[in-house]
Amino acid sequence: MENIREIKQNGINTLQIEAESVLNLVKFINDDFVEAVNSILVSKGRLVITGIGKSAIIANKIVATLNSTGTPSLFMHAADAIHGDLGMIQSHDIVLCISKSGETPEIKNLIPLLKKSENILIGMVGNVNSYLAKQSDFVINTTVEKEACPNNLAPTSSTTAQLAMGDALAVCLLKARRFSSADFARYHPGGALGKQLYLTLKDFIFTNAKPKVKPDDFIKNVIMEITKGRLGATAVIDDEGKIAGMITDGDIRRMLEKHITIQQLKAKDIMCINPKTLDVGCMAIEAATVMTDLKITQILVTENENYAGIVHFHDLNKEGIS
Repeated sequence: MENIREIKQNGINTLQIEAESVLNLVKFINDDFVEAVNSILVSKGRLVITGIGKSAIIANKIVATLNSTGTPSLFMHAADAIHGDLGMIQSHDIVLCISKSGETPEIKNLIPLLKKSENILIGMVGNVNSYLAKQSDFVINTTVEKEACPNNLAPTSSTTAQLAMGDALAVCLLKARRFSSADFARYHPGGALGKQLYLTLKDFIFTNAKPKVKPDDFIKNVIMEITKGRLGATAVIDDEGKIAGMITDGDIRRMLEKHITIQQLKAKDIMCINPKTLDVGCMAIEAATVMTDLKITQILVTENENYAGIVHFHDLNKEGIS
């Protein structure tokens, strides 16, 4: 079994080498990088990203990031390109080719075909003197001093550098496009992250009961309404249809602690006056923040200043919003 201290040190060394490799990329953000970004921005086509081996895996990740942030992209494996997949490239597309050496046979076979079709070629390459670099319209330099692998063979620092540079490219593009959180929500409707960006309180109240009592209703009616609504609370609505207050199951417990007899008590005797309300258009994530800050588990929802329903914190939590 390996020495515990040695294992820890090997892990630390790997992270330090890769971190230094990424930091060294800062000096490679040059005019070619800027021109590559601008070319993609004004392009009427898509960004086709290709590579082979580990670079192909990185290419797939960059494609996913770009597609989710507003830059239409697709992956083309360099080896499959010369066996039919080259047909996926259209006349207005830009091709980003990722390679550490820039000299792999598949890349060298592919480049003349790309040049013949006159597509703009961006080379993301770790050797600026390579065939790929010399044939590219723009070169994004991802040179690393060494791999984190002790034999300096396994792609580690080099693929980390490619990944980081791909993120730099994606962030530059999304900022240039003024890609907003609302845009992000359109591309990420699933999962907790997407729900935080598009769900409003209106999406919750239509599935919930709408418990309400009048100020002069007796406590028995209040308890029955809270129980029926299954939200742990009820709104108190006056004769004009306006919100007069709110009663929660906590208010009921506190009432029982204070009063021996409750038969003659009414809703107005125990209700919270001027309870916190939020509009139906309020984002669910904002409502969760308000409820957390106020240390409440239910909140009244209004529409055009009229009572529209109740949302429980558990409703939000169930959707991954909290």
